[in-house]
Amino acid sequence: MDNYDNATIAAAIDHTLLKPEARAVDVDRICNEALEYSFAAVCVNSLWVPKVAERLEGSTVKTCSVVGFPLGASSPVATAAEVRTAINAGAQEIDMVMSIGEALEGNWEAVQAGIVEVLASCADVPLKVILETCLITDSHKRLACEICRDLGVAFVKTSTGFSTGGATIEDVALMRSVVGPDIGVKASGGIRDRETAVAMLNAGANRLGCSAGVAIVTGGVGAEAY
Repeated sequence: MDNYDNATIAAAIDHTLLKPEARAVDVDRICNEALEYSFAAVCVNSLWVPKVAERLEGSTVKTCSVVGFPLGASSPVATAAEVRTAINAGAQEIDMVMSIGEALEGNWEAVQAGIVEVLASCADVPLKVILETCLITDSHKRLACEICRDLGVAFVKTSTGFSTGGATIEDVALMRSVVGPDIGVKASGGIRDRETAVAMLNAGANRLGCSAGVAIVTGGVGAEAY
């Protein structure tokens, strides 16, 4: 059911540019688009945070930085240092990738310790934890969401958009069922049109990570890649 107006959908979108070949002109473009359509945030690699923060200063659009991205295989200490650098440069939200290998090993103490390390560096800046749902089982997803819920992170997030799959309605619904109403769920990866965006919102997402934000709110279809 689509009961959403364009402004409501736009307000849920993290307008995303994470391609390694992104240049300054591309960053300028997505900032301009985010300001025009009043998206929730512009999400970039930490390299571009100073430029984005300067361009968005004084607006309602947040500056969001990914860290430990896209593999989730950096040491927690290194990821925490990236967090501090990004926040000092103007990041207002942080998206981290949890340790996927540790999750697959069943080493949940290490997964939790990594999130705790990053969360401590975030201080009052909201943290979103990416599960990379395409690589883990439903049991893993539940355990990861329980850890994030109990730690009080701001959001759990489905995907990086750089692995074997993106957000699914089933994963969003599962994640929402575990974290409850007080923690955000961010669907990301493969959201290219309004129909898909609405389906994710209906399933329980309240934030959408996508590079096709303009297409979504104007009725088009965006490109697949971030």
